[in-house]
Amino acid sequence: MIRLKKIRDSARGQECTIKSKWCNHNPETVVFAHYGEPSEKGIGIKPDDTSGAYACSNCHDWLDGRASYRYKGMEDDEDKIIKEWYWFRGMRRTWKLLIENGVLK
Repeated sequence: MIRLKKIRDSARGQECTIKSKWCNHNPETVVFAHYGEPSEKGIGIKPDDTSGAYACSNCHDWLDGRASYRYKGMEDDEDKIIKEWYWFRGMRRTWKLLIENGVLK
């Protein structure tokens, strides 16, 4: 399991990189949210810190399924594809910021 406290701590005060339709645009709610397949997640189980993005509380809740936000007319399969697109876009943006801000070299 790869744990990088420096990366998780770097999320504090950052802009959300997910920016879904439900983004609250509040840096005070941003955390380093972990992406993972269902087999990699659960109570007390998190994927490696190599898979994550800066997410506001609304985007994080939507991606993790804690909120019932849905794009209008989307089926479950389509909703999953949309979420994955936001995850990967957010992860790309986050890793770019990690390098630009000197968190990673």
